[in-house]
Parts: sequence; structure tokens; C-alpha cells
Amino acid sequence: MLFRRAVLAGLTALVLSPIAAFAAELPDLKGKAVVVVTENAYPPLQFVDPKTGKQIGWEYDAMDEIAKRLNFKLEYQNTSWDAMIQAVSDNQYNIGMTGITIKDDRKAKVDFSDPYMRSQQFMLVRGDETRFTDAKTLGAFNDGLVGAQPGTSPFYAAVYEILDGNEQNPRIKLFETFGATVQALKAGDVDVVLTDSVAAQGYVDASKGGLKVIGGPLGTEDFGFIFPKGSYLVAPVNAAIASLKADGTLDALNKKWFLDYKMGQ
Repeated sequence: MLFRRAVLAGLTALVLSPIAAFAAELPDLKGKAVVVVTENAYPPLQFVDPKTGKQIGWEYDAMDEIAKRLNFKLEYQNTSWDAMIQAVSDNQYNIGMTGITIKDDRKAKVDFSDPYMRSQQFMLVRGDETRFTDAKTLGAFNDGLVGAQPGTSPFYAAVYEILDGNEQNPRIKLFETFGATVQALKAGDVDVVLTDSVAAQGYVDASKGGLKVIGGPLGTEDFGFIFPKGSYLVAPVNAAIASLKADGTLDALNKKWFLDYKMGQ
């Protein structure tokens, strides 16, 4: 519960920031078709409900509300994280969403929305892990293997430095999707996955004690939706995000998905 409340506190810090860009009247996109691509591997942001097979999550709720407020017609498609940024850059999709960290190097390929969420990075391990307890002891545990995805800077800078600063370190094992890194962790093929607090909370809740978070936060990142460079959608979506913050909708989504929703129940 303490970790869950820490997650919510981090989200609220962004949601309650000043809303300078809020517009009283949102643009009307007149029913235009908009294709949104996601990975469905970041609970509770977006994932497939194992009970119903339905695509659900925080980002789906937020995007559905944005579409209503801007009057556009949504179509959802799926792809792997490794392919997403390039595919959006190539105009295969109008918007990408999967808890994408706003980073300067990515801005060379795609445009970002304003941040809609702030998250911290944590270490996700098996529930019975006792060989290391934080980033420092992971660095000293020379046999520890790290699961990561290509295209995400396989592991964040803080842990690169702990391992030795080398992104090609053989202790880093790459997997196509984040879900695959978590499955490898559960199976014992890797020993730790570095993830944001959003995904970590979802997987910990669903694991029923099989997974846990160790150590303190390793850094903070802002999430944004991505668009092809020069997209006409950036300004309208930013206006909608501002309105979601201003009227408390993002607060309500945070409560729904980070406090009330129980994975696997």
C-alpha cells in the first residue's frame, strides 16, 4: 500500500501543476478518424483483461475521453514497443501510447504531447529475491541478469552506471516486449527488470506475492502521447489534456486504476 500511495503521489504532483494552456473551448475535429497504436503490455495503463479479453486501462479511458471532447473517431491497433516510434514517425498511425517517456532523442523522430503523467523508475524482482536489495547491491551481485527491451535505451542510465556504464554489458538480456521481460523474470531467466512505477504496481498486484519492488526510486520521467512530426493533432490533444487536468478527470482515472482496480480479481 505504501508503494501504491507513492505511485499516486507522483502522479498527483503532475496533475495538480498549473494549467496555463487550458482553453475554455476545445477544437472540434468533426468526426475525423484517428488511429491510435499501443502495445497492451503496461498494466494498468493499457493491457488485455485476462477475464474478458477486452483492451482496458488508464490510457484507454483517457484517450476515449479525449476523443469525445475533441469529436474524433477512434480506431485502436497494436504493435510491439520496438516498432512503435518508427511506425508513428512513418505516419502508419496517428497517435502512439504506451507509457512513452518524453526524451529529447525521441523528439527527433516524433512530436510529443504535453505530459499526462509523471512516474518514477523502480526495480522489479521475484517475491523471494534476497541476494540484492537495491541498485548498489545489484551492481555488486555479478551474476545478476537484467531484462530490458530494445529501443528503450535497454536499461536506464542510473543502472547502466551501476553495472559499469556499458549498454552492451552481457548482463543485460533483451526481449521484444515488456511483458516478455516480466515473464523471463518470473521464470528465473533474468533477476531484475527496471520499470516505471505505473507498470510495476500493476504487475505486483497481479502476481499475488510472486513479484515485488525493491530499493528506492532511481529517477523520474514524464509520459506523453506521440505523433508524426508536424501532426495537426498535437495542439488539440494538448488542449484536451489540459481540460482533463483542470476538471479533475485525471485525478479520477488515477484513483480508479492505481487505488481501486485490482489486477487479476
